[in-house]
Amino acid sequence: MRVAIVGATGAVGQEMLGVLENRKFPVAELRLYASARSAGKTTRFLGQDITVEALPEGPLPADIVLASAGGSLSKQYAPVWAKGGSIVIDNSSAFRYEDWVPLVIPEINPGALVGHKNIVANPNCTTIIMAVALWPLHQAFKARRVIISSYQASSGAGASAMEELLEGTRAVLSGGKAENKIFAYPLPFNVIPHIDVFQENGYTKEEMKVVWETRKIFGEPGLKLSATCVRVPTLRTHSEAVTVEFEKPVTPEAAREVLSAAAGIDLVDVPSEKKYPMPMNASSKYNVEVGRIRKNLVFDNALDFFVAGDQLLKGAALNAVQIAELLLD
Repeated sequence: MRVAIVGATGAVGQEMLGVLENRKFPVAELRLYASARSAGKTTRFLGQDITVEALPEGPLPADIVLASAGGSLSKQYAPVWAKGGSIVIDNSSAFRYEDWVPLVIPEINPGALVGHKNIVANPNCTTIIMAVALWPLHQAFKARRVIISSYQASSGAGASAMEELLEGTRAVLSGGKAENKIFAYPLPFNVIPHIDVFQENGYTKEEMKVVWETRKIFGEPGLKLSATCVRVPTLRTHSEAVTVEFEKPVTPEAAREVLSAAAGIDLVDVPSEKKYPMPMNASSKYNVEVGRIRKNLVFDNALDFFVAGDQLLKGAALNAVQIAELLLD
């Protein structure tokens, strides 16, 4: 298939290149697009140098467009690309909440692609990582209430955010002061309970994305969820502490059995041997790690668990390519 990546020089765009290559996606022709200031740069793919092009105004010469260049650009151009015959897999929030646009995690709702209208939305990274772990448990035991606390890496805000963390850390360690241009406050040696803009209900949009998107993906508009999203000074991989109250009887042992057989999950749950999910181990992995599974001490018939997943991969690039793979069938 002819594939185009829009936002090819960004953190997610670069990961998309690696995923296409590693998964041997059948690419007949690859076109890379970015802003005018990035045009002319070259990047490697399957041993060849490919030149990055400035994004044109009209349709793109591609069967599949993997878009990761921001919501405003996608709002403007994705309908143009779709009308021109391309299937757009969009990594922004531009179309996630449109009823006519499938919001897809391949391990959960591949059937949502049926009847698509050439635009498919990739969910938010925080949603994907939590949902991959929750879905098999929901199928087995029926989730009623879900409480999530996230620990989100700097790369969730892009390549420049990772660099801000590194530069700020160097400055602090050398006796200086960290600056912040991307984050609300300096991130080194700090945590910031603020991701995206605050809503009227006191939650941030990042937190509400988890609520809105999980309900749509699961096909459960009445599912009760609440999230607190926090930026932490790590480079990549988001982690989340999740509390779930279920309708059907559940035990940690039964949950482990379900998760051990689920797609996209590595069960890492031997606390006595200090084996549990962590960014340092989950980074660069396609699967998410799930562990620390235990009975909740507050709610009846509830479990706590911890999940860590590389948000640049499963939370973005990998999920998009997996959607493209479904479209091959």
